[in-house]
Amino acid sequence: MARLSFVDQLRRAERVNDSMLCVGLDPEPAKFPGEWKNDASKLFDFCAAIVDATKDLVIAFKPQIAYFAAHRGEDALERLIEHMHRVAPEVPVILDAKRGDIGSTAEQYAREAFERYRADAVTLSPFMGFDSLEPYLRHADKGLILLCRTSNPGGSDLQAQTLASGEFVYEHIARLAQGPWNRSGQLGLVVGATYPAEIARVRALAPTLPLLIPGVGAQGGDAAATVRAGWRGEQGRTVAPIIVNSSRAILYASAGDDFAGAARQAALTTRDELNRAR
Repeated sequence: MARLSFVDQLRRAERVNDSMLCVGLDPEPAKFPGEWKNDASKLFDFCAAIVDATKDLVIAFKPQIAYFAAHRGEDALERLIEHMHRVAPEVPVILDAKRGDIGSTAEQYAREAFERYRADAVTLSPFMGFDSLEPYLRHADKGLILLCRTSNPGGSDLQAQTLASGEFVYEHIARLAQGPWNRSGQLGLVVGATYPAEIARVRALAPTLPLLIPGVGAQGGDAAATVRAGWRGEQGRTVAPIIVNSSRAILYASAGDDFAGAARQAALTTRDELNRAR
């Protein structure tokens, strides 16, 4: 059966799982529990256990490709996404890759994300303009989530610079994503939880786009402020979904054999905190 478009998947997962929480899968073998510690052959086992424990609590999963590739774990990532589609078919998978090239190279990156890994969406850098997005748009119903106002302090070096028009660079990206770039209707934006006022500004400029919001949990972003700034809905239904990511606080909630159960409890606590703010 064909999968829904990325945006429709988000809306369904938010409704079915009553969730705005995304679990980021950034596996570090040095932090694995017990006998698995420092064993990169356990990338799949560790992440699959997290997925199984949290699959009914999330709006999305977000595996970070570098955490697999650094340990020659690309095959583990393929298996993991296949596992996600099998055990949680209603939950979209966002491949966090932050690609940003053009032409035939971008075509290959798009094939990697959507054909090899079978992700439902991918994170991209829009620095090279629409040319860098167009090859991904050829993959119908797949999501493209563009870096806009990121949570790292150095993001201001470019994103908060003022253009001749008087708007910031990140505001211009939001306008383009809401408007002429969004030819598929499947674009979203990355906005860091550490900047709630700027989440609100991006939401004003891109009122219908999904927002991927990292920074809640270990990075210190405020969950309630994040939801107030970014989520928009009517009568309990999503108009503009948000995908609030937490990685380390959930993955490493326990260093013991109970790590999956602890991850579930951390995910449940975070999900409920986000829902109270809504």
